[in-house]
Amino acid sequence: MKERFAICLACALCILAACGPKKTAKQPQLTRDFPSVEIPSMITEPQERMVWLSQHFWDRFTAPENLYYCDSVTVNGVKVDDLEKQVGIYTTLIQEIAPADGIRAMENMYDRMEAFQLKNPEGNLFQWLTDKVSDYLYDPNSPLRSEEMYLPLATRLSKSSLVDPVLRKRYAWEANKCSLNRLGTKAADFQFIDTEGRKRTLHGIVAPLTILIFGNPDCEACKEIQEVISGIPELSAAIDEGEIKVVDIYIDEDIEAWKAKKDSYPSSWINGYDPSHIIREDLIYNIRAIPSIYLLDADKTVLLKDASPQMLFSALGL
Repeated sequence: MKERFAICLACALCILAACGPKKTAKQPQLTRDFPSVEIPSMITEPQERMVWLSQHFWDRFTAPENLYYCDSVTVNGVKVDDLEKQVGIYTTLIQEIAPADGIRAMENMYDRMEAFQLKNPEGNLFQWLTDKVSDYLYDPNSPLRSEEMYLPLATRLSKSSLVDPVLRKRYAWEANKCSLNRLGTKAADFQFIDTEGRKRTLHGIVAPLTILIFGNPDCEACKEIQEVISGIPELSAAIDEGEIKVVDIYIDEDIEAWKAKKDSYPSSWINGYDPSHIIREDLIYNIRAIPSIYLLDADKTVLLKDASPQMLFSALGL
């Protein structure tokens, strides 16, 4: 009897050993709050603190040795609603620092996402974070859109073995379009016909600052921009005095429809249409939605690109 019991016990232990978790196996942990990083106390200057945070924002979340639960509502242990809030904070942060620092932050984020995915190929972190950051930075309806910050992500995704070949082509196309009229470069010149039928060029506009708007008189959002600009006394005064020129360009094909409503624009604005349709065809500008707003300096260097009204007013100190 004792021998029989010993044999059964030995068999049971062998079965448990075979079915139970092995010490070397990596087991996902449960859910968690987003693991924020702590800025070193020795960094006291506000801008330096922001730069440091942008570089290390995702460090703890993407640590490849820390594997947490993933499913349709959880990404590496963090609920998607909570994680999306962090994406909003991050995409705001990288636009509050110098563009070069923001680009470095995006490069660092990509490196960490890729390293995590390669070590944990069954996880959903790379796909989810890629999609969500892309939405915030490149969706034309996002108030936090920024082609300058999206460019390094699209470039890396266009070459990544982790991305489907068809999607790689799409990312390459987007990266090419984001490369047009980058911040700090001179805006592409173009010819337009103004309300008096005269041929003019963008670079021929003389002013310390130029607000360039690609719009349509029937576009409700375009009308709202017009009303808001006209309703700010300081901005209206600067426009009247020639310190700021507003150039509004119609890029659609129905020129007669534009002519019928050309008098609806403020008389202090310079209004015209693109007779060659090169802007509409995305040959020299990447116009994904209207209104598309640019801010240019006296040399027509791009200060803001496809900016939201809030970004424009902030840049003008309003």
